[in-house]
Amino acid sequence: MKNLKNSLNRLMESLKNNLKRIKEEHLIREYIKNNVLFLTFVITCVINSTMLRLFCINSAENYLAVAPILADLAIVTIVGGLGYLLKPKNRFGYYLGFSIFFSAICLINSIYYTYYTSFASVSMLSLTQYVGDVGDAVVEQVINFKDFLYVLGPIILVLVNMKLKKKNCNKKIEIKSDRKKKTIKTVAVGAVIAIIFILTLTPTDMSRLVKQWNREYIVMKYGIYIYQANDVIASVQPKINSLFGYDQAKKLFKDYFKDKEEHQDNKYTNIFEGKNVIVIHGESLQTNLMSLSFNGEEVTPNLNKLAEEGMFFSNFYSPVSVGTSSDAELMFNTSLLPTKSGTAFVSYSDRTYNATPKLLGKMGYYTFSMHGNNADFWNRRNMHKSLGYDRFYSKTDYEVTKENTVGLGINDYAFFNQSVEKMTKIAKKNDKWYGMLMMLSNHTPFSEVDKYGDFPVDMKETVTKEDGTAEEVTYPYMEGTKLGDYFKSAHYADGAIGELIDRLDEEGLLENTILVIYGDHDARLPRADYNRLYNYDKETDSVLDKEDPNYKEYDSYQYELGRKVPLIIWSKDMDKDLVGEYSNVMSMYDVEPTLGNMLGYSNEYALGHDIFDIKDQNIVVFPNGNWLTNDVYYNSQKEEYLSLTDKPVTEEEIKKNNEYASQLLDVSNDIIVFDLLKKDQTDENKVIQAQEKGN
Repeated sequence: MKNLKNSLNRLMESLKNNLKRIKEEHLIREYIKNNVLFLTFVITCVINSTMLRLFCINSAENYLAVAPILADLAIVTIVGGLGYLLKPKNRFGYYLGFSIFFSAICLINSIYYTYYTSFASVSMLSLTQYVGDVGDAVVEQVINFKDFLYVLGPIILVLVNMKLKKKNCNKKIEIKSDRKKKTIKTVAVGAVIAIIFILTLTPTDMSRLVKQWNREYIVMKYGIYIYQANDVIASVQPKINSLFGYDQAKKLFKDYFKDKEEHQDNKYTNIFEGKNVIVIHGESLQTNLMSLSFNGEEVTPNLNKLAEEGMFFSNFYSPVSVGTSSDAELMFNTSLLPTKSGTAFVSYSDRTYNATPKLLGKMGYYTFSMHGNNADFWNRRNMHKSLGYDRFYSKTDYEVTKENTVGLGINDYAFFNQSVEKMTKIAKKNDKWYGMLMMLSNHTPFSEVDKYGDFPVDMKETVTKEDGTAEEVTYPYMEGTKLGDYFKSAHYADGAIGELIDRLDEEGLLENTILVIYGDHDARLPRADYNRLYNYDKETDSVLDKEDPNYKEYDSYQYELGRKVPLIIWSKDMDKDLVGEYSNVMSMYDVEPTLGNMLGYSNEYALGHDIFDIKDQNIVVFPNGNWLTNDVYYNSQKEEYLSLTDKPVTEEEIKKNNEYASQLLDVSNDIIVFDLLKKDQTDENKVIQAQEKGN
């Protein structure tokens, strides 16, 4: 480090002397005049990367950050400097090519961040096959005007080059040695900028670059160009690790489960043993829907009724990553977290999983899944086999018509109706069964409002006129907003759930059966719409001013905490002692151990906990390193927390939970990438066989 600083001091001294000479000899004007194309390339590329960060990451730390600008400037300067090796007439093509490349990085990440609240990864290229199915969502909800600003960089470069052509600047002759000198000097400047940038980094910054799971933090510290280069390495790393990193991963795996506390029986143990199970995977259902009404009509009356009559887990979160619905399925069924790179459903469908369908199958259950979409969407055709489903009913098993289609496919009413017919046959052939029904209608972009039925999301009031007569006045409120359309869509989906319960009861399928309903993930709608929801000014048809005493703050923390989804366990004859709200924070990966304790099965390699074992000590870990307890929500990107109670938060607690979150993410990822469950079970079988031979 000392030698590095000495070298940097020498470079800085040399740079200072050169700047002095430049000033004295009026060389700045000459340099700009002779390097217009290079400077245009560098400036536009750095402006693009800076715009991306400012648009995406809304924090004071990011707005004032200099380090990422230095990082982007270093990369672009070095790349631009290499262009001097080419003859002047050939440089434009080189700069234009890289300008388009860097602009594409910014454009793709801008669009990606709008939908996923994360930055893009090359590991997700395999998922482009699904874009056609959700194309409307991308166009209507994701692409914004700001995304087209990144295209201006290459356009400006073209315009500058056209102007230079008129002046014949591109026909200037340079000898090869001069081109080499220019290259060396420019690359050296880029290297100096890079060294200055490196000196701003801390050990924590370096560690997070290697781990890669906190993408927002990496972009905020390293800039988008280094992030994207590092992402390529991180995306290839699992393939390399699966060949060379097995021993280390297995040791971490063994140590983690050796130290994990064993599950203890509690009053909920085996309470549903032997019962049939119907799971409803509720597309984009959020808990906040359940507290909303418009003009006296509830958005989700059927969910509300089920929550009142059953076990309602009101602080339940689905920490999905880029795999969205498939990540929710993974966590619900296996008690594992999403992978750091790619998605388990697409990239690791051939792995061994201790999944709920497989474990119940060993107990004599017939297991099946039903979904009205293409069987290959999220690679479910293959993944559902790995999870242990005996049968997967997909789009080809349903009668889908133009009339019964909403959004991506068959509407939930028709889907449930046809599914009940299939379930009736299954129930006649099998004593015990477990089935998952995956809803589809409430999928983004929530734009087919004409099919959702009559559910106004406006505000109606009865006012008394001067003459004493009453008049009903209507204010637009949430009409015409994306969030308003989402409420209409969710109300439609909730109606389908209500009709499903009635049909199941008619067919006798609710006897000896428990119903489990969960929201797979939040609707990923803009915070601005929620601001309108909570701060509507009917007099101006706009949002209240922040200075107004009735203004309700809905900042980024409130938005994150508001992304919780419902989890309800209900049965027709549920014991009254079980009915109620369970408010301890809980994650999707806690469901398998919690439900398993009730049904009588267990997964010894579950990363989650039976919520009735851990209760108020639970921690919800998110794929980006954020975590949540009953008392604290911690944002690892900002390295700050929001206290949720009056209980004091200590640095020791923050450090301990950060370490736990990091370990959990590492162990989960290793289990999937290295197929540790298969290899561990194989090792156990070998030991058992050896013992049997010895006896």
